[in-house]
Amino acid sequence: MHLLKRLLVGAATFIVLLAASLWATSLALEPDGVGEARAPDPVSHPEAVVQVYGADVWGFRGNFAIHTWVATKAAHEADYSVYQVIGWRLRRGRPVVSVSDGNPAKPWYGSPAVLLHDVRGPEAQALVERIRQAVDDYPFPREYKMWPGPNSNSFVAWIGLEVPELGLELPAKAIGQSWMKSVYPGIRASGP
Repeated sequence: MHLLKRLLVGAATFIVLLAASLWATSLALEPDGVGEARAPDPVSHPEAVVQVYGADVWGFRGNFAIHTWVATKAAHEADYSVYQVIGWRLRRGRPVVSVSDGNPAKPWYGSPAVLLHDVRGPEAQALVERIRQAVDDYPFPREYKMWPGPNSNSFVAWIGLEVPELGLELPAKAIGQSWMKSVYPGIRASGP
């Protein structure tokens, strides 16, 4: 009986330490936002805007992974263009790249958006068309793998590689971000 008690105490201790370790890892991976996750109103903010957002993925995986997307608004445009890769679109026979208009700071399946990168004014204006071109040139519109990629974070990393002036650095929680470089080491075709 004494051995059984020691085994149970040891197993309980292991489970508590594992849970604490997972919790601490999740906290350490949380991305630091660069400001309030809110896109400026296009009517009262006529300047160009480029923003990158992220939000925890659905379920337990959200403790360790985020989904990322890019939004642009050229000067005097009435709405934002939101660019992202959504894997379930493949099941409907559609390309994974989604281009939509609207509020880019919406939650992602219940997870609040975090603003990861923000460029405004003339600097953003110079990036808008290059980002649109990078979206059009994305080489994997009919492929998606949650891990290691191509996925939503590989797509945003692609934009960052094709438009190096964006100065984009994704957080560690953007699983798949390095996939593009590992598969195509010379991928920075448009950059310097």
